[in-house]
Amino acid sequence: MTDFRSLHRAGAPLILPNAWDVASARMLVAAGFAAVGTTSLGVAAANGLPDGEGATDADALRLTRRITGLPCHVSVDIERGSVGTAVAVAAAGAVGINVEDAMGPVEPQVRLIRAVKLEVPDLFVNARTDTHWQRAGDLAEAVRRVRVYADAGADGVFVPGLRAPADIAEVVRAVDIPVNVLHDPCGPTLAELTALGVRRVSTGSLLFRIALAATVEAARAVRDGTEVRAAGLPAYGEIAAPI
Repeated sequence: MTDFRSLHRAGAPLILPNAWDVASARMLVAAGFAAVGTTSLGVAAANGLPDGEGATDADALRLTRRITGLPCHVSVDIERGSVGTAVAVAAAGAVGINVEDAMGPVEPQVRLIRAVKLEVPDLFVNARTDTHWQRAGDLAEAVRRVRVYADAGADGVFVPGLRAPADIAEVVRAVDIPVNVLHDPCGPTLAELTALGVRRVSTGSLLFRIALAATVEAARAVRDGTEVRAAGLPAYGEIAAPI
């Protein structure tokens, strides 16, 4: 299996779909994806817990232990994270983590990155900054933060919500390490992101939310006596067999 770091290529970015349980991870691997990430929102919501508040550490670790048995690389979203959680998911077989700063001070994120790289130097640390996530966005602050995180030893940086091509290009130019952006159905295409120098494109909670929408749509169709869209459904045996 190709080394996880080498999948972050200029000109051929890593497409990292995000799973929320064993079944979703398994189907993504069966579809040919060499690496799978987890979505903190999906894991949290599936377990009835809040996202981004450190409430899902045990659930994320349990999921990690299950899906690292699949033939793929696994990167785990540990939200704001801790050294202990990073070490635990690495011990469970994960090759990478995603840690977010939640727009707090940069110093805690810097300390975390340095501590994780000291404890598990081979773990790919993707340092996320929330300058553009659910807010208007501050490009200068995004550039400042990704540079600080890169200097602290991060292996990649992630700016979810960043979608303007000129802004993406500016962040890519700011650091020598891979830049990760979140796929936006209304944003730049994969070809455009590739041309901008992006080396990793993840789906975040998108697949989870699409699955929820499809679930409700199918249930309504059964209730209302309308056609259930069943094209492409996996067979029972594909899902029922254990890993």
